[in-house]
Parts: sequence; structure tokens; C-alpha cells
Amino acid sequence: MKHKILTIVSLIFGLLFINAGLNKFFYYMPVPDDLPENILKTMDAFNMIGWINPLVAVIEILGGLLFIPAKTRALGAMVIFPVMVGIIIHHLVVAPAGLALPIVLFAILVWVIVENRKKYFPMIA
Repeated sequence: MKHKILTIVSLIFGLLFINAGLNKFFYYMPVPDDLPENILKTMDAFNMIGWINPLVAVIEILGGLLFIPAKTRALGAMVIFPVMVGIIIHHLVVAPAGLALPIVLFAILVWVIVENRKKYFPMIA
């Protein structure tokens, strides 16, 4: 039962990150009109730099694709981890009101890392 739940949660997690990455290229999700000014400044800074959004988008898409199949989920978790840390830090510093979803996603990510911990041992042995 736990394996089926993890598979379903991993599918949703992966699809969320694929969607977020694709949106950075195609801008199909509208930006809410009531975003706080500090979030808009952060978005403008990322857009002004130019290379950050495409880089994060590729990492999100690749990580999301790797996260879905059980065979590559451990690698997908490692690819997504730095992005997820950035999301958490962003919400802690800039937008604490939107922290609930990132915490849930981070908990899923940690769950997957713990479930695949034996696959990481060769890297630290």
C-alpha cells in the first residue's frame, strides 16, 4: 500500500515540476494580479538576468521526468532538491504566506530521499 501511495504522490510531484518548468518557457499560466510587490521584484530580477529562468525550467522538467518512474526517482530527487531548497528559502524570505505548498512538496521530496537512501550510500562511502 505504501508503495502505491508513493507512486501516486511521485507522479503528482513530478507533473507539478514539469508544469512549472514548461510554464517558464511558454507562460501559459496567468500571473495573479494581487501579487505582493516584493514577489514581482524577484520575478523581474530573474527575468532581467535572463539565463536563470531557462536553467531552472530545464532542471524542473528534467527532475520532474526523472521523479515519476521508480527506477530514476532517486536521481530525480537529487536533481529537484536544490530547486526545492530555493523555493523554500524564497517563501521564507519573500512570501511566507505561500509556504504551505512548498513545505508539503519538500516533505514528499524528503520521503522519497529516505525511501531511496540505500541508492545514495555509494556516493558517500
